[in-house]
This record gives sequence, structure tokens and C-alpha cells, in this order.
Amino acid sequence: MQILIAGASGFLGKRLIPYLRGHGHQVTQLVRRPTRNAGEVRWDPAAGVLDATVLSTVDAVINLAGAGVGEKRWTAQYKKALVDSRIDTTTTLAKTIAAAEPRPRILLNSSAVGYYGDTGDRAVEEQSPAGDGFLADLCKVWEAATRPAEDAGVRVALLRTGFPLARDGGLFQPMYLQFKLFAGGRMGSGRQYLPWISMPDWLAGIGFLLDSDVAGPVNLTGPDPVTNAAFSAALARQLHRPNLIPVPGFALRAALGEFGGEALASQRVLPAVLLRKGFAFQHPTVEQAIASALTLD
Repeated sequence: MQILIAGASGFLGKRLIPYLRGHGHQVTQLVRRPTRNAGEVRWDPAAGVLDATVLSTVDAVINLAGAGVGEKRWTAQYKKALVDSRIDTTTTLAKTIAAAEPRPRILLNSSAVGYYGDTGDRAVEEQSPAGDGFLADLCKVWEAATRPAEDAGVRVALLRTGFPLARDGGLFQPMYLQFKLFAGGRMGSGRQYLPWISMPDWLAGIGFLLDSDVAGPVNLTGPDPVTNAAFSAALARQLHRPNLIPVPGFALRAALGEFGGEALASQRVLPAVLLRKGFAFQHPTVEQAIASALTLD
């Protein structure tokens, strides 16, 4: 399959490209800088510029582009960057896909479990309603930006990704480092649910969606979400470290501002679509997923 990827240099993209190539796919990367080789195509999503003839030569498009949610404090300026970096890229891709002839058959477009807001103890699936808050509102407009491609007859899957586990990025990295330094513990009350997924399962989920007929929202999360306290205890066991130093909720809010409050949200998200379609998780428990993260480079 010929696949075009936006956001290829990010936390997930840099793992996805070798995974796809290892499974026999041809991958081209969209870049905003001058191209360096034949496997890159330049575009300008902020200006809405992408050559439609590029889209006419690929079978699928995967959009992972967007500024990192936890990389900076949420000032008004950075919140605008979070929105623009997602909406500009998605809108440019969706409109250009619709204009291409022939068109790609598939668009896999990033979204996030933030769509559901704070669900407390309530389990949610793909057809559950959107929640409240900045991230929920962002996810709603982000997903809506794919509409031109869907209206043109392209199969669009919305990747509501949870927290893929890897030592060198994402939510897992700071937790891993804290526990390695004997300073780990739950965040806040610890009662909030954490929608984890192993990195191999996230990658396999993308491969599964490329080959399936799935359209619409898809929760890319593990089948057994656990509370933050349970996750912290499992990580402590695997690292043979104490689980004694909780991070108070007020400290997170003071350090991270609005994002600190979002980081404490409870999201008991279930991958109902993947399970219904017969996707087999390699790491169905949090212990297995953590063990995978600790052994992978």
C-alpha cells in the first residue's frame, strides 16, 4: 500500500514509519521544510497548500500532526497553537483528498480520548457523547475537519488515541523516570482512570484499521483501563521501586495550570470497535503493557 503520513517526526510517527515499512508498505512523509529525499513531499498546512496530484498517487493517508498537548504550559498563545496545528493540517488534507483524482481510499486521522472529557467511573465507548473542557472541544472540531474527505466517499477513521506507553515519550516517560529515582507515586487522588495502550498494540491497531472496513471513531486504548493508583502500583512492582510519594492535585495544577486539571481527568475508555471487529491485543493487561514499554527501546 502507498501511504502518505503527516506528523511523521513526532512521538508516534517515528515509530509508525518503520512499522509500516516492515510490513511491506511504501511510505511518503509530508514535511514543512525543504525536502531531503524522494520519500518526502513539502506542504504548507497553515496556508492550505498541498499539491492534489500527490494525493492521487497514494492509497491511504495517516494524519498524526499536532503540537504536543503536554509540552508547554497552556497560555492563550499555546492553546491557539494546539488548535491551529490540528485544524490546519486536517482541513488541508481533507480538502485536498476530496479534490484529488483518483482519491486515496482511506484517511486515518488523529483524535484523542480527550473527546470524552472527564468520565469519572463511567465507562465510555465510541458512540458515547462528547464531554466538556478545552480538549473535548478541540477534539470535536478536529474530527469535524475531516468531513470534506468523508463527503467525497473516502473511508475516514478517527483515531481516539489514549496513552501509548514508551519510556522516551508521552505520559509514561515522566512517570517512569520518577519511579526509577525512587520518587514515584499516584497523581492526585489516584482514583481517575487511565486509558493506556501498549505501543505494539497501537501500531498493530493502525495496521488493522488500514486493512479493515472500519469508519468513524475508534478508541485506540487497551481493553482494561485502570485507575492511576493501580497503574502506579503496577509500574512500581515492575521496577521494584516503592510507590510512596503521591503528586498532589493542587501541585499539578500549580505547576501546569489548566493542563494540570486536564491531566487529572478520569477517562474510562473502552476499545469497543476494535474488540467488535476481532482485533487481538498483544498486551491486554496493564502489567503486560508496562512490561512491553520497559523492554522496548
